Amino acid sequence: MANIDAPFGFRPVGELGSSINNGGTTKYYIADNQAGAIYKGDPVFVGDASKAGTGVTPAAGYIGPAAAGNICCVGIFNGCYYIDPTTSKPTWSNYYPGSVNITQGSIEAYVYDDPNKLFEVQASGTLTYATVVNNNIDMAYTAGSTVNGQSKVELASSVTGSGATDMFVIVGLSEDPDNSDAASANSNWIVRFNEHRYLRTAHTFS
Repeated sequence: MANIDAPFGFRPVGELGSSINNGGTTKYYIADNQAGAIYKGDPVFVGDASKAGTGVTPAAGYIGPAAAGNICCVGIFNGCYYIDPTTSKPTWSNYYPGSVNITQGSIEAYVYDDPNKLFEVQASGTLTYATVVNNNIDMAYTAGSTVNGQSKVELASSVTGSGATDMFVIVGLSEDPDNSDAASANSNWIVRFNEHRYLRTAHTFS
């Protein structure tokens, strides 16, 4: 049966080793007036002059949307909070729309940054179980929805084996009954970070 093609970015589903999954996030910051949207479920990284994101190079110490191949990802974006400069009202949002020029406070971003956290994500193509599990893979970036703020990022259409610069490693196939047909495109997979700011090194299999 064909899988449902409805990408949603990276959705937290648990921890390695069935550790307690408390759903906790850590507060980071988005620079004032930073260009480029960040959607709920997008991978993000901490600004570094040597690493450009998805059309965005955040100021040092601030987060921005990661591009495929970005090292030092810090986690998955789960929304933000700021004082809206137009209405002066506190605003919680699933996504950062870009170019928010705040006049008070700061733009707080909440990120799933545990390097052992597991995420569910849709594949952009067809991935075969026997050839992808325990292999590294990058993401395929598509801008998310400005209606609900949800990411549309997916896994790339193929794995690289031991690619040290790929962002994720595939742990297994999702048990979602609507998206667990590995013989068809757009199946859902369980992954963890291969490249992460709080891992000493990327996990390779060479």
